[in-house]
Amino acid sequence: MLEVVTHHAVSREQHDEQDDTEAETRPCRADALRGNVRVSELAFDTLAGVSAWRRAGRAAAKRALKAGEFLLWLGGNHLAALPVLEELGAETLVVQFDAHLDVYAFHDTTPELSHGNFLTHFDAPRPRLVNVGHRDLFLTPGEIGETFEAVYSACAVAGDVARVTAELRAKVRAAKRVWIDLDCDALDPAALPAVHEPLPFGLAPQAFLALFEAVWDGNVVGMSVTEFDPGRDARDASLSLLGWLVEHTLLKAAVR
Repeated sequence: MLEVVTHHAVSREQHDEQDDTEAETRPCRADALRGNVRVSELAFDTLAGVSAWRRAGRAAAKRALKAGEFLLWLGGNHLAALPVLEELGAETLVVQFDAHLDVYAFHDTTPELSHGNFLTHFDAPRPRLVNVGHRDLFLTPGEIGETFEAVYSACAVAGDVARVTAELRAKVRAAKRVWIDLDCDALDPAALPAVHEPLPFGLAPQAFLALFEAVWDGNVVGMSVTEFDPGRDARDASLSLLGWLVEHTLLKAAVR
């Protein structure tokens, strides 16, 4: 069984994909998803619900992971990924595609939990973190090394994508289990403009797909996708890219 847990605002695309699959009468690859996908929505539409967002998220992630289901976690702000990352544990390798490193402590960063520093606010043992695609120009190597096992900047990927994919593949194969975490701003805004804080020189879709395929292995237990802002899209370019990626991921999980 594949489980999709979504924030209320980003669930429509997944429902549309399910409806299209159910309506298709001819044999197709999507038959692998028929009856094998369960969608759970966490709406947080009351003050009490918002106050308990982290606890509710962890409970949903724990249920799916304990059941051995492949979990696709869709959220708005990247902060929405924190509950599932907390449930993964220290033996899980998280390959995080993100333009930002989210361990900031600058003059305008509050010490309280925010989407800019949430990787420093774990209530559980932190998983192993590897970043791919960041464009950070301010954090020192020492600050980065306190949280990340390894980082591959967008510059490193552009300079030698073959080396980066080979090193990622080796890390994944040596890991007990793997989680893929995609913040949509990892991709270049020319290809995926619908993000809150776009940065230039992001990953081209072709490079991202090569990296994604290198990371994919039998020990991948799930994937989170966050920071999609539909109000900033252009001609549905971002929606089309992410819709294809979500379906591609679910099909890979269903037939492995």
